[in-house]
Amino acid sequence: MMDPSQISTSVDMSFWSLFLQAGLFVKIIMIGLFAASITVWAVWVAKHRQFKGLHARADNFEDVFWSGNHTLESFTKQVNPKQGDHPLASVFVVGLEEWNAANDEERRDGTALQRARRMMDATARREMEALEAWLPTLATTGSTGPFVGLLGTVWGIMTSFQSIGASKNTSLAVVAPGIAEALFATAIGLFAAIPAVIAYNRLSGSLGRYAGRLETFMDEFLTVLERQTNRKTATNKR
Repeated sequence: MMDPSQISTSVDMSFWSLFLQAGLFVKIIMIGLFAASITVWAVWVAKHRQFKGLHARADNFEDVFWSGNHTLESFTKQVNPKQGDHPLASVFVVGLEEWNAANDEERRDGTALQRARRMMDATARREMEALEAWLPTLATTGSTGPFVGLLGTVWGIMTSFQSIGASKNTSLAVVAPGIAEALFATAIGLFAAIPAVIAYNRLSGSLGRYAGRLETFMDEFLTVLERQTNRKTATNKR
């Protein structure tokens, strides 16, 4: 019988060895999960930087907008929503353009505000859909990664048992590599899924906060336009 020292020196349990010893089906699963893990980290880093930049530009935009040192028309000339993906600026420009296209009667009866609101809502939805890109990938990886890894594990264990039955040898030296490589698939699945779940939750929270900022700004901006119209109407009646 083989003693423990002989087993430890004859069985290579390194990650690379476990991968090489795995069957073709399990190897495909491992490669897929490893690629998914790399994708998760790449998306997380890229989206974190994007959302951080969006909140910083939104802070600067709102600070300047509410400073009161300009008119809406002069402020529009300072805003270029096409530079640097700036949804807040895009919503503002669309709403103001729709407002400026309306006549005095439409402004007084509220039709202009309703049209501006619809255009701003549509623009905000398009912008948010663009920002949500790749988030479903994180959600899918987080929910399916462990099960895909488990599939590789089950398949690997079945293959190991078949080998044990064929060789009629149940020593640890024979059993350990097959079981280890099978469990390695589950480990890779978890390595992909856990960061995916954390990244999705954090990025979704950041995106939700930005969506709230968009909604709040639209309400405040339309209130400003309505106030200007009421003020102008009151002045004309005098």
